[in-house]
Amino acid sequence: MEEILKLTSGLCWSIVYIVLIYQGFKHKSYGMPLVALGLNFGWEFFYSFYELDVANISLQRWINIFWFVFDAIIVYQCFRYGKQYFPKKLNSKLFAIWLVVVFTFCFIIEYSFIIEFGKSNGAKYAAFLQNLLMSFLFLDLLFKRTNIAEFSMVVAICKWLGTLAPTILFGKENNFILTIGVLCSIVDLIYIAVLFKYKSANKLRVAS
Repeated sequence: MEEILKLTSGLCWSIVYIVLIYQGFKHKSYGMPLVALGLNFGWEFFYSFYELDVANISLQRWINIFWFVFDAIIVYQCFRYGKQYFPKKLNSKLFAIWLVVVFTFCFIIEYSFIIEFGKSNGAKYAAFLQNLLMSFLFLDLLFKRTNIAEFSMVVAICKWLGTLAPTILFGKENNFILTIGVLCSIVDLIYIAVLFKYKSANKLRVAS
């Protein structure tokens, strides 16, 4: 059961990344909220390569490495296409500097979890907290952007299931993880409902 839940999470989140990448190149955009992207990128860097034992790479470590590669592509899209979503007075050079600052801070935050809680607990606590933040930020992104076509129901559902699986896996032995995981599911389901409503309304407008 443990391996099935890990594979479910790995598969669902991989689908999230692949669809976000596809949508990003299609719409010349980036699909993950900036701070969530920075935290995700930092998490996947550390838990892919921190104290890496090349001779004994676990299933979760392989999943993390794949996620890191996918996230790196979304980071590229953020640098390439992201400036259009920021104030025009922020020129290209300042925009790039701002992104570097955001990603640097996110990496520092991720490393602080390792220092404070250790590699195993740090990975879990950081992952669930940033997932909850990401859930709210996806809603915020949906409210702010005007092109509904940039948002995918597949991403919304797979993000929910990809977080639900580790919630079931780790929540039975950790009340904090269970609480944050349940909150993630609530916000993710709200996001799914709002996105469905927006897409349905958009189809009606197009049809009329």
